Amino acid sequence: MLWNLRAVLTPFLLGALVAYILQPGVEWLVRHRIPRGVAALAMMSLFALSVALVMLLMCVVVQKEGPELLRQIPFIVAKLDGWLKPRLAFLGLDYSLDVTNIRDALAARLKADGQGAMLAVWQYLRTSSNVMINVVSNAVLMPLVLFYLLYDRHEAFARMASFVPRRWLGKTREFVGEIDCMMSQYLRGQLLVIAVLAVFYPTVLTIAGLDLAVPVGLFSALAVFVPYIGFATGLAFALLAALLQFGDWYGLAVVVAVYGVGQILESFVLTPRLVGERIGLHPLAVIFALLAFGRLFGFFGVLLALPVSAIIASALRELRHRYLASALYQG
Repeated sequence: MLWNLRAVLTPFLLGALVAYILQPGVEWLVRHRIPRGVAALAMMSLFALSVALVMLLMCVVVQKEGPELLRQIPFIVAKLDGWLKPRLAFLGLDYSLDVTNIRDALAARLKADGQGAMLAVWQYLRTSSNVMINVVSNAVLMPLVLFYLLYDRHEAFARMASFVPRRWLGKTREFVGEIDCMMSQYLRGQLLVIAVLAVFYPTVLTIAGLDLAVPVGLFSALAVFVPYIGFATGLAFALLAALLQFGDWYGLAVVVAVYGVGQILESFVLTPRLVGERIGLHPLAVIFALLAFGRLFGFFGVLLALPVSAIIASALRELRHRYLASALYQG
């Protein structure tokens, strides 16, 4: 059922997630006598600008590292051959890499991919009507959902509360308030973590001498919003940049050390203090949520996994509490 509705649910869930992040800014502008509609549009514009900045950073990294990767292919393959050959000889294997053929094949492949990637994407979108419809509908629907949630949030909650039976209204408001508080603290805490890491990674990578320190560091900081996957992606970009620039183990070791310190800082200092244990999910539950929501809703599902899972976990805890207090359980 969810699989069939994923295209419809994704813009609504993503809009709700972004609304939680932008709501404090809207309320601040409203308190300073800015009309709510104008405040909502201003925060949405700021969010769109931030997304464009992230995409620009990714383009800068790819644009700078792509040609350099083509130039460095012979040296990378030669170094790999020099490292691999004595170890194979130690095992009694007389084998070496065909550096010339590997270099030519990789270079041709990368050039072909670089030239044909955008064309292939466009042809796929043009020939697949369902994909094109989904892209256009999401691009239109998500901003509408986001604007409605920012502009009419309080009235929407009041209308939904009017359908709740009066005897359950107090408990329902308390439960929804707890979820609202938890989600707000979690998302805003994550933004503070990203802000600190957005200073840490570019600064330390610049001190280490990495040319692409600023774009790679900022991307790594922004990517931590997606647990595990974001850190791994940022580390991979940094390792590739270090390999292309330094061409030796020193650069790789420095990057690993920087990201190791960054992970310790995030896991043991920033997240406990700024986010806390508000989400209340076991690490295995986090991994399961990322995989399950990614399978259901794609990339956006990975972004939605933890907030939605936190809501589900809160609902299950409330049901457990009510069950343990019921006459059915106590006999």
